[in-house]
Order: sequence, then C-alpha cells, then structure tokens
Amino acid sequence: MKCIKHPVLARRLAAASTFTLAALMPLGALAGSYDLVIDRQPMTIDGKAKTAMTINGTIPGPTLHFQEGEEVTVNVTNKLDVDTSIHWHGILLPSSQDGVPGISFPGIKPGETYTYRFPIQQAGTYWYHSHSGFQEQEGVYGPIVIEPVNREPFKFDREYVVMLSDWSAETGDRIFSNLKGQSDYYNYNQQTVGSFIKDAKAKGFGTTLKERLAWGGMRMMPTDISDVSGYSFLVNGESTDDNWTGLFRSGERVRLRFINGSAMSYFDIRIPGLKMTVVQADGNNVQPVSVDEFRMAVAETYDVIVQPREDRAYSILAESIDRSGFARGTLAPREGLAGEIPALRERPQLTMADMSMASMGGMDHANMAGMDQANMAGMDHSNMAGMDHSQMSAAAVPNNDYAPGSGLTPSAANGGKFLVYGDLKAMTPYADYRAPDREIELRLTGNMERYFWSINGAKYSEAEPIRLTYGERVRIKFVNDTMMSHPMHLHGMWMQLDKGNGQFNPLKHVVNVAPNTTLTVDVPVDALGEWAFHCHLMYHMASGMFRKVIVEPPVAQTAAAL
Repeated sequence: MKCIKHPVLARRLAAASTFTLAALMPLGALAGSYDLVIDRQPMTIDGKAKTAMTINGTIPGPTLHFQEGEEVTVNVTNKLDVDTSIHWHGILLPSSQDGVPGISFPGIKPGETYTYRFPIQQAGTYWYHSHSGFQEQEGVYGPIVIEPVNREPFKFDREYVVMLSDWSAETGDRIFSNLKGQSDYYNYNQQTVGSFIKDAKAKGFGTTLKERLAWGGMRMMPTDISDVSGYSFLVNGESTDDNWTGLFRSGERVRLRFINGSAMSYFDIRIPGLKMTVVQADGNNVQPVSVDEFRMAVAETYDVIVQPREDRAYSILAESIDRSGFARGTLAPREGLAGEIPALRERPQLTMADMSMASMGGMDHANMAGMDQANMAGMDHSNMAGMDHSQMSAAAVPNNDYAPGSGLTPSAANGGKFLVYGDLKAMTPYADYRAPDREIELRLTGNMERYFWSINGAKYSEAEPIRLTYGERVRIKFVNDTMMSHPMHLHGMWMQLDKGNGQFNPLKHVVNVAPNTTLTVDVPVDALGEWAFHCHLMYHMASGMFRKVIVEPPVAQTAAAL
C-alpha cells in the first residue's frame, strides 16, 4: 500500500492517548487502503465472557481514517462460519458498495474476501458495522474519521473518538428469541404490590387501580423504557472499571467525537464540570451551541469541544435512558486518574402521552378501567395506523422533540441546558433548499406483546418498496404511534431535519422519532439505486421496521435511454 501525507497526523500523534495511537498506527491506511478481518475469539468484558466477533482482533474494530476527496479500498475477509458484511454508516457512496445483503450485494461468504471501493465525498465522524444478522451486537463495528479538504470552522488542540456501545454475554439470537417469547423478558423493573401501595398512597387507591387496569389491558408498563436491560455499557470497548482515559493539558480545546454504536441503548451524555460545545451532528457542521447534556439515539454521532482548565479528572458520563447504568470514560491531565461517578438518576416512566392515546378523540383515560379488559388485551396496536390520528397529540404538536407530558422528556442535571433538535442549525445554508415535490407519511407501528415492529402496520416481508425519483425533493412525515423511540436511518442520502430553519435545517443520517410525536424531514433524492431505510434499534429492524427504497431515473431520462 502506498503512503500519502496526512495534514494533521503529526499533531494527532503528539497529542493522542494510547487508544488513539493504536487506531492510527497502520499508516498505510491513510493511502486509502484497509484490510479488515472478521473472526471469532473469546472475549471477557466487564466480567462477562463469550465467544465474540471481532474486527482485526478488537472490539470495536480499528478507527478508519479517510481523507475527503480520496478513493478508498477496503478488503474485508470473512473468517466466520456464516455470511457477513460491512455497511458504511452515513457515507455517501454507490448503492452497490453500501454493504446491505439482499439489497446492495449478496454478502460475504465464509472464507471469502470482498473488496469495497468508493470515493470519499464528505468529512466528519461516522462509523461502520455489519448488516448481517445480529453481528453488530456481537462486536462487528468501528469508527470512521474523515478529514476535510478545507479548514474546519472551529478550533481544537487534540481529539478523541468516544464510541459508546452495549455489551451482553448473551448472543443476539438469544436476546431476540427471548423478546419474541416474552416481550418484557428484560424489564427488570416490573410493577409490584409494593409499588402499587406506594402509588396508592401518593395518588389514591381508585386512581392507581384504574391506571394499573389501563396499562394491563394494553399489555404494557410505565417502566417499558428500553426493550433490553442488563447490558454493560462501554467506551471504546472498555467498561467503567477499565476507565478509558483521554489526556489533556490545561486550557486545551479537546474535540470528542461521540458515536453511539449500540444495538439498543440510548444515552444521556454529560461531563460534570464542563460545558460542551456541539459543533457537528451526524458528520455535518452545525452552528456551535453550548450545552450541559445531550441525548444520543442509537447510531447518531455528535462532535463536541470542551476546554478543561483544572488539574483534575473529569468523568465522561453516558447514562442509559432507562437509568440502568453508565458508559464511563475520563478526561485527565495524566494517566491513573478517575473522575467521580454519581448515583444513577431516577428511572423515568412512560405516561399515557407516550402511548399515542393521550388525545385520542378526547377519550377519558380515567374511564379506561371500565372497558372490556379482555378486548383490550387482544388489541393489536399495529392497527392504530387505521385510526384518525388528526385528533392525537402527536399530530397536534408536529415536529416536537417529545410529547407534552412524556415520561421521556429530557432535562439536564442541575437544571442546565439540554440539547434538542431545534437547537441544531447548519453552519452553511443548503444550496438547493426548496419546497418538497410531494409528501410520504410513514407511521411507525408495532405490537409490544407479540414483539413485532412495522411501518404503516406492515412488516418488511409484507411491504412494497418505497419508490423515489432521482432529482425530486420528498418530504417524509414520521408519525410515531408507539410508546418507544425509533432512530430512523436512511442509507445513501441525507434527511434534512425540518425544524423551521429553512436553508439552515441540518442534514442527518439518523433522526430520533420520540413516542407520540410527529417529525418531518426533507430528502434530496440524489442517489440512484436500491437503499435500506429502517429503525436502527437492532431488534426492531429484525422484526420488521424496515423498508427498501428504490431511487429510479426520471421518466423522460428512462424513455430517452430506450
């Protein structure tokens, strides 16, 4: 492999920690060529042993450093006994190189080496992962850092990748089987007689009884925040006790490239004692916004800059949304230091506003206890797509980050600033911003009791592809009819998040659609071919919340070709 000069390599090598140094060691990779080997090996992380899947022997895989404008070649060798793949998450490339078996290519057979080739047309923080089975959960994922051709509109002295993930001693197949057999298998906070007595004292016996009957009839619980609990949470593959550490000198501006590489876990991120300035979202520059805390949906990336001035350790805290644990790292002036780990905050609970039922035609939920519970138990919530949602709070409060009264509404520790999508404004205006040519409504639907997830009430296996025409601008209206958040990911093209900022609406590859909310995005359709479009919660995608998108040439162009 030939070597090329890298404009910031010397500065990074001088400033980087052990983890970053290891990621940068294969200098030949800077020439645009990588060799990745996917294999199995015994791993023990956070005391949990299993035979995991690795890339080049590590979890996560090596950081791939690309340069905007170069052509990259990645040779992926499969040493597993099953097919595998690599998807380049958020990267704009030919559809044949996107790495989705059954859509982009057949997959990589055991013993084979597959070569990906594609140009780098962008810069920023991205990641890569398997799109085969549950291999991403097993360890087949890693970071991507793309250096820009032009100077970035913010300054920093050193940087670190902070890749978050969830780790289980169980295989992905076992977790999915458990969920299909019993959807609340991993709900370790079931309501009990004790909690009933406590609530009755606070709310009154009658009110508490009615609430319990209503939730029971829907086969759901207010504690259904995350589908899977019991994970260990990792920073760059290291547990809280391992204490991944990034070094700094007092007064330096440190860039942290956060990537949520989890299968199922959302994180609320804060660094007590430091303000964070958000400068990129999903690899795109945004107007800087200072925050105390932000939430990362699965598969999102955020770049922030911090400036520690004290001679002490600072904890990087990524607290799971269900408050079951932390992914913890440390910023420190020297090795061997550790910041404090606070107590977990109170576990949130869902409310009726999260159930897409809060404003259903003025329904009085206090009287739900009087309904036929047998009929409610059999209610198929996937069929809610057929109801009149114009009276529901999701439609009444369009493009809201969280529904009014939602148990998932975030708030920063100690009353600080919590980032919401409305804070994100692109650094530069989008050149071809215009009114959409048409609108597509996608209702996010599912049945928690039977554990299947769908779009417009239909699973992937039952649905026709979404057909788009090259050159059009399509508005996609997500209406979340479920009690879960869904991080929706479109391959191959950007989604321009509609938050009322016109040309300055930010471009994202993942948008989080919170329970009982409506969110709209505009898609500039600029990539021919077949693409995946799905919820990035792994087990939601596997059970049906997935679509194929086909981008076709304009009719006139097709006719001319004939």
